[in-house]
Amino acid sequence: MAELSLRDVSKAFGPTEVLSGIDLHIETGELVVFVGPSGCGKSTLLRMIAGLEQITSGTLEIDGQVMNDIPPAQRGIAMVFQTYALYPHMTVRENMAFALKIAGRKRAEIDDAVERAARTLQLDKLLDRLPKQLSGGQRQRVAIGRAIVRDPKVYLFDEPLSNLDAALRVATRIEIAQLKESMPDSTMIYVTHDQVEAMTLATRIVVLAGGGIAQVGPPLELYQKPRNEFVAQFIGSPAMNLLPGEVVETGETTRVRLASGAEALAAIPTRDGDRGMTVNVGVRPEDLELTEEGGLVSGHVALTEALGELTVLHLGLGAEAPEFLAKLPGIHAGLRGRTVHLAARPDRLHLFHAGQSLLYR
Repeated sequence: MAELSLRDVSKAFGPTEVLSGIDLHIETGELVVFVGPSGCGKSTLLRMIAGLEQITSGTLEIDGQVMNDIPPAQRGIAMVFQTYALYPHMTVRENMAFALKIAGRKRAEIDDAVERAARTLQLDKLLDRLPKQLSGGQRQRVAIGRAIVRDPKVYLFDEPLSNLDAALRVATRIEIAQLKESMPDSTMIYVTHDQVEAMTLATRIVVLAGGGIAQVGPPLELYQKPRNEFVAQFIGSPAMNLLPGEVVETGETTRVRLASGAEALAAIPTRDGDRGMTVNVGVRPEDLELTEEGGLVSGHVALTEALGELTVLHLGLGAEAPEFLAKLPGIHAGLRGRTVHLAARPDRLHLFHAGQSLLYR
């Protein structure tokens, strides 16, 4: 398969620049997922890789060859769209074989490629059906199969599960993960707005924001060590809580006095010069636990969400403070309307400059 490099890539639509300074190297065999808020440019970046959008500046290389001016059909790329884009009058077999037929491949070669892809995707018993006779998940598998038969250098997936219902999304996500395991040398780039897809499928996640890359890394690295407040609040659901405060004691651990007057001890080393610095203390809702008086925060429980295996508490910390969330394991009945106290271990806290970036780690 192939490795892919983007070097200082930008994209502008007229005077409006939507992406700039994109530097990214994708190794052979990786499944890299692009995530970010709506309008951040993730689908535009994917379309530039495919050749469906022109790169304004910078270079795209596949296996060391510059692809900027290479037509889409000659890039060795196959793209799977969210809308399936199947020919309604063709059978599954004909849909999967169409690109190879247009390319002038021999009939025996086409049949062999279609049969192999169909077995991989468990479509072998559906080859003579029309798209209208298939479920949404089966149609998406046909679209993926149409990409597989071409044996491309790079697979591109543009939100392929967004049109499926919740149950089908889970089933098809698992099928894509199994497909990747069966094709370990295949290079795949996947765009989604769904964090679960990103966290479960990706070798690495690319978080896009503000026209650039906010952070790149393995899923758990982004979850456990976000480099800035944007990533901290974008990765994870519910989002990470942020509490304003001031560094009052430095050293191997850092003591922060919060705006509420409470103190937090974070297992993050700081220097003497950091004393007095304004920071935001980050803590994930799932890293909190109920405690007696004191702790990290105390607040009025305005709402509880009982989800069976866990309970989400929505706390009010005051008129000026944003809503604060805690995700507690198990069932916690009768907390609505009460004041509760929450604590977190020092190694579960994050410190950010008030200007968004990670303080230390």
